[in-house]
Amino acid sequence: MNKTIKNDELRAVFGAYDVNIKTLESICSVKVRTTPDGVEIHGKVGDAETAGLLLDKLCAAVRRGENIDPDKVRQYYDILAEDPDGVERMTAQPVCVNARGQKIYPKTIRQKTFTDAVSSNLLTFAVGPAGTGKTYLAVAMAANAVKKGAVDRIILTRPAIEAGEKLGFLPGDLQMKVDPYLKPLYDALGDMFGDDYMRLIERGTVEIAPLAYMRGRTLSHAFIILDEAQNTTPEQMKMFLTRFGEGSRVIVTGDVTQIDLKGERSGLIEAEQVLKDVDGIAFVHLSESDVVRHGLVMKIVKAYNNYSQRRNHAGNGKTE
Repeated sequence: MNKTIKNDELRAVFGAYDVNIKTLESICSVKVRTTPDGVEIHGKVGDAETAGLLLDKLCAAVRRGENIDPDKVRQYYDILAEDPDGVERMTAQPVCVNARGQKIYPKTIRQKTFTDAVSSNLLTFAVGPAGTGKTYLAVAMAANAVKKGAVDRIILTRPAIEAGEKLGFLPGDLQMKVDPYLKPLYDALGDMFGDDYMRLIERGTVEIAPLAYMRGRTLSHAFIILDEAQNTTPEQMKMFLTRFGEGSRVIVTGDVTQIDLKGERSGLIEAEQVLKDVDGIAFVHLSESDVVRHGLVMKIVKAYNNYSQRRNHAGNGKTE
């Protein structure tokens, strides 16, 4: 199979030392050779067609200004395997444009399902393991809503689970005590707004606070995100979900495999059982295949899941 590709696109797709095209060759079981006009793809007909389609998607990504690396090649391959038109749907509209001018898009089919759910529902739960982009996408959607004037402010909160030390014994004022718990939210805000995010916090356009500070408030015309919701109790979850008012939109994110509560039921788990049939509320489940950090993170998540399954199986065998 022959593909005509512009030289500048070809260089970007191949990558330094051809690292990207070697990844493509490995996952598609083909060989790719350059020609004066583009490339030749050698392999079985079906494999060559898949590789050719993947090359088309990668070239389109280059034209959109995306950086291509081996993880991006594998990501696009997985999308094509699940939905041949998935890339086009995911890149039709950016979630947000960050402080560096880069367009933020969903990176997997289920991430796209998540962003679509937020657009269609007042309350959306995103449940999945570390690295699936839950918090980052939530902050990106909140930032976009503020930039477009759809809401007046962003409110970010998460439970402050104390790991061995009481907050009262930590040094500094209250803000210094809780900042370590909220660092992932600051990181995402910094990516979306740059250095301006601190001024937004000072003006009250962005508020970051522990979950306990939500009690007794009505939060109107705001984009509200509850992060690490697996560490809420049922009472805390109910308190939070009854805070938002007119003109607000809410995202709740969490990972039910990382519950740090001691002897208490997770409010996130209970919320799905209680609210699963309520109109205007969506639950989106992300999995290890949606991990979009370093490719090694996906392998780590999968290895831990497999290990837990083996232990559970062994334990069940002993009881029998």
